[in-house]
Formats: sequence, structure tokens, C-alpha cells
Amino acid sequence: MHRALVRRPGSCIRLLAGTRAREIQFTRWVRNRSVSVSEMARFAAKKTAARVAGREVVAIQDTTELIYGGRKARANGFGPVGKGGNLGGLLLHPVLAVDATSGALIGPVDLKIWNRAGEQAGPRRGRATAEKESQRWIDAARHAGEVLAAAAQITVISDREGDIYEQFACRPANVHLIVRACQNRRIEPQTQAENNELLFPFIDSQPEQGRLSVNIPAAPGRRARTAELTIRFASVEVRKPRHTLGGDLPEKIKLSVVDVHEIAAPDAVEPVHWRLLTTHDVASLGSARRIIDQYRMRWIIEEFFRTIKTAGFNIEDADISDPNAMSNFVAAAAIAAVTVMQLVRARDGTTDQKLADAFDSMDQPILQAVSRQLEGKTARQKNPHPEGSLAYGAWVLARLGGWTGYYGKPGPQVMRRGLEDFQRIKYGATLELHDV
Repeated sequence: MHRALVRRPGSCIRLLAGTRAREIQFTRWVRNRSVSVSEMARFAAKKTAARVAGREVVAIQDTTELIYGGRKARANGFGPVGKGGNLGGLLLHPVLAVDATSGALIGPVDLKIWNRAGEQAGPRRGRATAEKESQRWIDAARHAGEVLAAAAQITVISDREGDIYEQFACRPANVHLIVRACQNRRIEPQTQAENNELLFPFIDSQPEQGRLSVNIPAAPGRRARTAELTIRFASVEVRKPRHTLGGDLPEKIKLSVVDVHEIAAPDAVEPVHWRLLTTHDVASLGSARRIIDQYRMRWIIEEFFRTIKTAGFNIEDADISDPNAMSNFVAAAAIAAVTVMQLVRARDGTTDQKLADAFDSMDQPILQAVSRQLEGKTARQKNPHPEGSLAYGAWVLARLGGWTGYYGKPGPQVMRRGLEDFQRIKYGATLELHDV
């Protein structure tokens, strides 16, 4: 299934299979009660664990909704998603390992997919975190500490939903956190004259300590732009929330906060404003910039969601009525989407990854032969990357997918088409005709 999804990403099992026999095989596989999301995630994470030894790793986590329809989807057992909960679907929460220095996508660390129950949960304040969906953020950090244990350093990145006091209180000893603040938390007073200081007014009142220019990527309804950001940072002691049910949690936790605020944003554009809480010590402008750079890697998981939803796999178009079978199919597609993204991120040769991260050992001579056929006379039509590197293979697939080498950069759709063409070439190169 994984090989079929990488070869021809999509949501139609009939097209993935290619033959009636394989269609039946794939259908039985996703519906098999012995197949589980957790087992697929464990197998993928084992491969990731083998690649992180000695590296500084960022583990990025986030959640997205997968919508499969309205009344019909709900009648088939899909839980409530979307605004108001009137639609039916699943929730996907991946954790992706990225090299903190090169930005190379190393592989999946964890994968959680769940189907919400239809009944109304009790009031949030009346339930412990372990009884809420919020527990996924804490579990992901714990799992990252286990899977990535051989890494030189592990930093787990979360957006505002991950701003949970227990996330900081329960983090594993070998894991650091960077979380975009959502709660205007109580902090220990910085002077004796104050007794109930809040996080947001405190950091907003600090003097500017530096500036940074960054490229903000395009997003739906937003053009790419270069933003000039002011930087403020300080150490704080965050107080335990008054209404938490965790009686054994510490009364306060020492953290660093890095405030990033865009100045002179274009008209009708919401300026960037990140308040980042981290367990890393931030005592200089250089260390603050490092926290910002690592948090900006969170965009990789947004690219991942785009890849699995619209830019290749179209996973929300899958026509599988059973939520358990759909969960298995989503898990297989998510793991395959990582391979496609590895190629996209390796295209510029900056990730320093080997061909073996995404290709079989027998693929290299075929890639070399195809590369020679695709190369043109000009320098921009030559493969500029060393043989044996993932960037070399990504260049070949991009050219097969329709990229000319002159305009723009190949994205996931181009890589998807290139993978499909390469698999056809590979099949032809390895085909043995005995009785012709």
C-alpha cells in the first residue's frame, strides 16, 4: 500500500491498485481489524529513530480535520467536525521530525487519528486533561522523547492549541518545548510592588532588543512577503492555573518568552505577532533568533497538510464509508506523503540527505540513466547535485513531472507526477520478458 501511494498518490483505491486483484487486496487490508494506525505509526517511527542519532532534531506537531461529508458521513459513523460540528470526519495529529540545522524532513515520529464520539462531553473545567483531546499534545512530546532518544537534542514545536500548563509540567527530561502562547497566564511579579502580573502586558512592556527580517510564505488569502520583526525576550515564572485539576503539578514553572511583532505590515494584512514560550534558556539576541527560526519550521507541517489534502493525495475525496477503514487509509497516505515532502524539501540540495532516505538501492542506476536523458545543453538543464544525494533524485523526478528547470520551484504535485513516471520507467527497466 505504501509503495502504491508513493508511486501514484491519490484517494481512489481502484487507481492505486491498478488491477482488480490488487484492488480487492487493498480493500481487505484497510478493513482488516488486525491493521491499526498505531502499528503503522510505530513502524514508520522506527525508521525515523534510526536516522536521528547525534542530530539536533525539531519535532513539529499539529492537528487538522479531515471532512468526509454531512448527513451521510454522520450516518456512517464519522464524528462531528467543522464549525458547529455538523459535518462528519476524522482528526489527524502527526508529529514530524526535522533536522534543526538543515531543515531536512527526517520522517514521522508519531501519528494519531481519531473519530470523535457523537455525545456531548462535560464542561471542560470539570474534566482532567487526560480526559480531553488536549492530552494529545502531552502524549506527542512524551513519544518524541522515546522515539528520538538517540538525538543530540529534541525540541517539540506546538502552535497555540498546545499552550497547556501540563505540557510544560510533564515534559520528558530529554525534551525541550517551544509553544506559541495562547493564554495570558499569570506570572510571578518581576518587582515587589506588583502581585498579580500577566504574561502579555509584561512582555509587551519590555524594550525592543533587536530586529529580524524573515520571509513569510504565501497562504490562502495571503501573499508571500518579507516582514521586519521586532524582538523582545525575557525569563518568566508561569503560575499554575487556578482551575486546574492537577493537584500534583508544580505551583510555578520557569520559562523563557520570546515576543516577535511585525512592524509596517501591508494594509489589510494581519501583522505577525508571536509570543513564544520555551524551556530553552534565552539570554541573548542570538538565542532568541534561534527560537524564532525553529518555530518557523512549523510551516513544514502546514505543507504536509496541504500535500495530503489537496496537493497530491486528495485524502478528503476518498470514498470509504467505514471510519476504521478510513483511519487506516489516512495513516498509510500520511506516511507516504512524508516521502513526497522529503523530495520537495531536498530539491535545492540544502538538506544534505542521501538517496536511501526515499529510494531503494536499485533505483540509483536508473535515476542516473534518466538524468542523462533529461539533461539539456544549458547549465540550468544540468543536474547540479551529486549522485547518491536525495537532491539528485528530486531533480530527476521534478523534470519527469514537467518542471523545465527555469521557472519557479517544483512542488508536491510536480513530484507526485514525477514519481508516477519514474515508477513506470523503473518497471520497464526491470521487466524480464522470457516468453516473447
